Amino acid sequence: MTRRTVRIAMNGVTGRMGHRQHLVRSILALREQGGLDLGDGETLWPEPVLVGRRESALRALAERHGLTEWSTDLDAVLADESVEIYFDAQVTSARVEAIRKAVAAGKHVYTEKPTAGDLAGALELARLAREKGVKHGVVQDKIFLPGLLKLKRLIDGGFFGRILSVRGEFGYWVFEGDWQDAQRPSWNYRAEDGGGIVVDMFPHWEYVLHELFGRVTSVTAHVATHVPERWDEHGKPYAATADDAAYGIFQLEGGAIAQINSSWTVRVNRDELVEFQVDGTHGSAVAGLRNCRVQHRSATPKPVWNPDIPATEPFREQWQEVPDNTEFDNGFKAQWELFLRHVVLDEPYHWDLLAGARGVQLAELGLRSSIEGRRLEVPEVTL
Repeated sequence: MTRRTVRIAMNGVTGRMGHRQHLVRSILALREQGGLDLGDGETLWPEPVLVGRRESALRALAERHGLTEWSTDLDAVLADESVEIYFDAQVTSARVEAIRKAVAAGKHVYTEKPTAGDLAGALELARLAREKGVKHGVVQDKIFLPGLLKLKRLIDGGFFGRILSVRGEFGYWVFEGDWQDAQRPSWNYRAEDGGGIVVDMFPHWEYVLHELFGRVTSVTAHVATHVPERWDEHGKPYAATADDAAYGIFQLEGGAIAQINSSWTVRVNRDELVEFQVDGTHGSAVAGLRNCRVQHRSATPKPVWNPDIPATEPFREQWQEVPDNTEFDNGFKAQWELFLRHVVLDEPYHWDLLAGARGVQLAELGLRSSIEGRRLEVPEVTL
């Protein structure tokens, strides 16, 4: 067994998502399992180089996980020829410039989304990466969730017949920060810092809809800032200038309609924090993060509307749970593995910076739709 090392500059891993999902549950988890098996007796060993702005935070993080390489000098790390991959989990406003530098240095790029603050910036990154000839990928984690993998299995198996509609509910109550600490960073609620639920979640909905049901061809959205004042990490009040809720309708290629509500101002009355109901001519399904329930047309009840008597149908009990039938790994780790194999083995990989640009486009058009109060077409994104 031979071991090949790949050095990865990981920028932004002191943040919640970068630390928990990308460093701990992906890269360090790969190391704990002995590396990534490439086949033919070869193993890939990921070696993270932590990058960030705060020296004390980087040092503490490295010590906690037994790592030795970290730096506050991104330019110096990118100048190191032994570093092959640059990963970005920073705030969106800092992402474009850092990725530009990484591409110019000839590094393969893997990044969180949104890839840029606007479509022009996202397309620029895709063009630069293509011209430089580096490999590039964008995190699209939700399609690797067990619930959506089960949903994909149903779609591929023809369970639904003709798909008619998709209804999504996402969100939870994010505390304002005065009497209970907020569970999201305060920048998420300031538009001037790149915050807002549309720029956060519409890129997710674009790839979920695109991968499972078809390309989004039009969008109608209404966004709101339901909570206008919040308190930051230091207990100081600030004006919430970014949207904290979005209500979107998406026309899909092929005719299906998707409706997705996204909110940080909703209290959860569903089984999971995100759920998608898919209705088709032959059956329906409700998929969440982990679980998926189905109801085939042969087992569909025939309720009758009568508001004068209590409901007698046990509606939730009439659905069947879809079995796992396999072991599901962490979705972030699963996509990291695919990207690493793409880099070192040149295996196919289509979740690239152009795919990331589609998500930025949908967010941009969603915000514009809300401002203008009308439905907008979503052109195909090309370079």
